Amino acid sequence: MITLSLPSPAQPLLPPSSKTLNPSRQNIIPSSDSRKNPNFEPLKNSLIRQLDVGHLRHAISTLDLMTQQKAPPDLTTYSILLKSCIRFRNFQLGKLVHRKLIQSGLELDSVVSNTLISLYSKCSDTETARSIFEGMGSRRDLVSWSAMVSCYANNNMEWQAICTFLDMLELGFYPNEYCFTAMIRACSNAKYSWIGEIIYGSVLKTGYFEADVCVGCELIDMFAKSSGDLGSAYKVFEKMPERNLVTWTLMITRFAQLGCARDAIDMFLDMELSGYAPDRFTYSSVLSACTELGLLALGKQLHSRVICFGLALAVCVGCSLVNMCAKCAADGLVDDSRKAFYRMPAHNVMSWTTIITAYVQSGECDKEAIGQQLSQPDQFSFSSVLKACVNLSDPYIGEQVYGYAVKLGLASVNCVGNSLISMYAKSGRMEDA
Repeated sequence: MITLSLPSPAQPLLPPSSKTLNPSRQNIIPSSDSRKNPNFEPLKNSLIRQLDVGHLRHAISTLDLMTQQKAPPDLTTYSILLKSCIRFRNFQLGKLVHRKLIQSGLELDSVVSNTLISLYSKCSDTETARSIFEGMGSRRDLVSWSAMVSCYANNNMEWQAICTFLDMLELGFYPNEYCFTAMIRACSNAKYSWIGEIIYGSVLKTGYFEADVCVGCELIDMFAKSSGDLGSAYKVFEKMPERNLVTWTLMITRFAQLGCARDAIDMFLDMELSGYAPDRFTYSSVLSACTELGLLALGKQLHSRVICFGLALAVCVGCSLVNMCAKCAADGLVDDSRKAFYRMPAHNVMSWTTIITAYVQSGECDKEAIGQQLSQPDQFSFSSVLKACVNLSDPYIGEQVYGYAVKLGLASVNCVGNSLISMYAKSGRMEDA
């Protein structure tokens, strides 16, 4: 049994002093050699311009050029480059930049270290993130602790997130809205929801509930995911002083997912009356609600709207349309589902799962039917379809797909074989795997 002791609500949770939050700037100043080199500023500015337009590899080439021309990059340059790798989700290049940073011999400040924690968190490399965090020693600030709590929360290591949060409190750091958001995310399950409710009370009393809409969104998710308590989730929604499209869409989605399809549609109408324009995720959820209630006519009206707004090509919308057509069609045929599937510009495991489910429901799921869908197959298509069969827990369909892959000479490709092994293993057929 653990004791969760938060700072007294009577005293607002103010962030640490600026002295604690502001990292030392001594290492950000370039060396005297760099400053004397006339190429330093032009090369650094060129690198920043390349990052502004998303040319990460060009920027790394410029980084190397700075070293070659004896104008070595400073910590600011590395920090900007690392943050760009995170923003564009190119984590492998981020790791490359980290290796170059190590080779440079520069002593890291808290800003760069915190960025590295975020990088490895998004790579699901919690061990490296923890190693960087531990190595910071006394340089750890509130951002460092929040990043580590978030790292664990985002990688399904809820207990570690909670323990890290408690360690932070013991050392005298005061959580801000970002740290609270990560902590609430860690409590979004039945096991730790009681801790989440304590956090909820604290953010209400200390004013952080009003400080950031993300806090409210995480609380909605916590109640919905931990116990399916949509009543409490909706109370959070109603208390939020500020709501945006993400908040409305989240509430609609949770209603649709947890069997309250009528409430999801009613909330969708309220959202539009409040002046918010739905996005692809909103339409995907409300289409799912129409499917649940068998409201094909309303679904078709929404389908017309997503076409008008240019959202019909989104994978999540396409999957919802495929599913709606399959479940609501009076004749039980999959022609409309097939058309919706073909309109999608790209397919992934989710879209293949949806269309194969449509075939299964209609009784048309055979090798020829799937073969028609795989009109221009490659190894990645077969791999995705086999993974979809894993989702359906139906290895028989997967075997038909694999037979088709053998016929086309693609069965020996690693990704196809690995997907087949995974399908058998998850179906309990270890000998076949």
